[in-house]
Amino acid sequence: MSNAFDSSKPIFLQVRELIEDQIVNDQLKEGDQAPSTNQLVNFYKINHATVSKGINQLVEEGILFKKRGIGMFVAEGAKQTLVGQRKEAFVDNYVRSLIQEAKKLGISQQEIIDLIKNTKGSEG
Repeated sequence: MSNAFDSSKPIFLQVRELIEDQIVNDQLKEGDQAPSTNQLVNFYKINHATVSKGINQLVEEGILFKKRGIGMFVAEGAKQTLVGQRKEAFVDNYVRSLIQEAKKLGISQQEIIDLIKNTKGSEG
């Protein structure tokens, strides 16, 4: 069976990222009910324990919370938390290496800014 998941990273992380993306993109808002474990298992045809692992991480971090007998819901402040985490990851994964490479090439901060502004798809 094929599914929409990428074999290069664990599926539980991809399940987690799927829900995170829905929160960041306002498809799921604070207080909204998140997809149930069973819905995700049935839709993506993946193991229940795998789905649970991804969802439980979000619960442990306060992104989702459980209402016993009802389901999982998006916690207050979840989007703000996720956006903050993603900004930090963006700096760690992209900006630091960009600055390091620019230094090696003798590119100034202003040149970096100009390159970003003039790159197709950038805003500003």
